[in-house]
Amino acid sequence: MRYLYRWQWSWVVILLLTAGFLIGLTEAAEEEKEQFIPMLIYRTGPFAAGGSGLAGGFEDYMALVNEKGGLNGIKLVWEECETGYQTARGVECYERLKNKGARGATVVHPFSTGITYALIERATRDKIPIISLGYGRTDATDGTVFPYVFPLITNYWSQNTAKIRYIAMREGGEDKLKGLKIANLHLDHPYGRETIPILNAMAKRFGFQVKHFPVPWPGIDQKSIWLDIARRYRPDWVINRNWGVSCTVPLKEAARLGFPREKILGVWWCGSEEDVMPAGPAAKGYLATNFHGVGRDFPVIQEITELVYGKMKGNISYSRVGSVYYNRGIIHGIVTTEAILTAQKKFGVRPISGEEMQWALEHLNITAERLKEIGAEGLMAPLKTSCADHEGGGKVLVQQWDGSKWVRVSDWIEPYRDLVWKMIKESAAKYAKEKGITPRKCEE
Repeated sequence: MRYLYRWQWSWVVILLLTAGFLIGLTEAAEEEKEQFIPMLIYRTGPFAAGGSGLAGGFEDYMALVNEKGGLNGIKLVWEECETGYQTARGVECYERLKNKGARGATVVHPFSTGITYALIERATRDKIPIISLGYGRTDATDGTVFPYVFPLITNYWSQNTAKIRYIAMREGGEDKLKGLKIANLHLDHPYGRETIPILNAMAKRFGFQVKHFPVPWPGIDQKSIWLDIARRYRPDWVINRNWGVSCTVPLKEAARLGFPREKILGVWWCGSEEDVMPAGPAAKGYLATNFHGVGRDFPVIQEITELVYGKMKGNISYSRVGSVYYNRGIIHGIVTTEAILTAQKKFGVRPISGEEMQWALEHLNITAERLKEIGAEGLMAPLKTSCADHEGGGKVLVQQWDGSKWVRVSDWIEPYRDLVWKMIKESAAKYAKEKGITPRKCEE
């Protein structure tokens, strides 16, 4: 009898092991139909407005893709990890999420310049591409030195040359730049200081004068700085390179001192509704750069309204749909999914690895026709990358706050690419020398 019990228990064990094995196979099969995207976000902290808007738009776009059947049947799955915009927490989130999914994380969006810098060597070693869309390390545009970093669409140096081109347009031509006085109001840390060299180079080329006014973090008190700007320096234009709450302060100070807001031109991280609404009437007329459209009048956003929010699957308050940060999140979603589709064409319809995604991001070609097809015509400019060029465009637009909404006031503005690329090559070469990197050979 004792041996019979042993025999019976052996079969129980075998059946349990078989069931576990079959469950494992089922889970593995399901994973093979899913593309994992880690979400390093910041819904909390001093920059929560930006982080929550970006995450909401990005996740809503992925939800829309899934509602329409996924990417050739491959569903997008994601997991949030809260960074609070803190670099150390961002690195922890990356390490926690990088191996999830059928082939690990296919790409990482740090959503922070500091986190981007901290991940460059790690992600390159792990062969997981970084997309730092509209932020991050500008010289990473050079793909020969930074194969796994993609500051897509437009970088900070391209943006600043486009600002100068816009100012020239407003003043009546490039020749009118000579003799102008421009104040560069910037946060006094690496993000704020990054565009000083490109502004100095353009001042030398065009003959205008630029003076840099550093703002100590967190930038809430700028009274003495603005007295220096408005009463002593008396510039023709002010560039507002702040971030978060410090973006709003210049508008209030300019109004207090009588400086025209239509002569203040902000970075795209100082060009959201959250930056201008707290300033009230003092913000009216303020200008800011952007690299995408604002509002809900785009077919893709109308689809999200119907298929995502109509089914109660939205990832942010619907009141923010169409806002600057929300639409920027959609752009992140478009670029990411179009790269995955590009990879699928070469490597097959299945979850894509980081190494395969890197190839796709160097062969990305989002045409005007494709943008119209996905309902994003006018929402962003066409984008084409290469092995050497990890920016893929560089175009910028200018928008103006009319007191209640952002209004686009320019066409797409081309950067001064010759100047930008000269400086990118010089900076990337210096980095390569410091790190002992031999630049890749790119055959275009």
